[in-house]
Amino acid sequence: MTILITGANRGLGAALLTHYREAGRAAFGTARLPEGDLLPLDVTAAKSAVALAQRLNGLPLDLLVCNAGIYPDKGQELETGYAAPLWAQGFATNVTGVFLTIQALLPNLRAAKGKIAILSSAMASDANAPGGSYIYRASKAAVLNLGRNLAADLKPEGISVGIYHPGWVKTAMGGPGAQIAAGTSAAGLAARFDALGPDTTGCFEAWDGTPLPF
Repeated sequence: MTILITGANRGLGAALLTHYREAGRAAFGTARLPEGDLLPLDVTAAKSAVALAQRLNGLPLDLLVCNAGIYPDKGQELETGYAAPLWAQGFATNVTGVFLTIQALLPNLRAAKGKIAILSSAMASDANAPGGSYIYRASKAAVLNLGRNLAADLKPEGISVGIYHPGWVKTAMGGPGAQIAAGTSAAGLAARFDALGPDTTGCFEAWDGTPLPF
């Protein structure tokens, strides 16, 4: 089983990469500024995604984990914050970047009839709207919608797509008040990815398998 995880240089992405490698899986990770054996990928640049596909040289991918993401509006004030460049950055990474990565690696996924796991958030849910974090919430809602539509289009090809909430994870993004360790989230998510298939494609679930409202 060959796995590729975007944004694997830190936080949850690094925890997922460690989890799979410790389980003996053939797992690769990417980073915008890679170190060690990570592969280069700037998800906001179409040319970078194409270059990654060329580097993989047709390698069949059993699982693509679209993890790379940012939270550009943490702590912003409604009256003075949320500047236009923050919106552009948030959507370029959290939405367009996911699409560009999947688009470039479709031949690799098709070669294996692989799976796509998209990391969104419970904050994407229309049923969970307490206010604030407008850019993050909107971008994660958009990538949820993207994943649901990709699931419909790719199901006839045997490619399943799941959208997942990793929980409030103790990472730099999650902050000091977060609830669960990155390794705990990674293990739970890996179990959800293993369970993903034609009957569950388009699912929106938490790391522990809890179904989430759209």
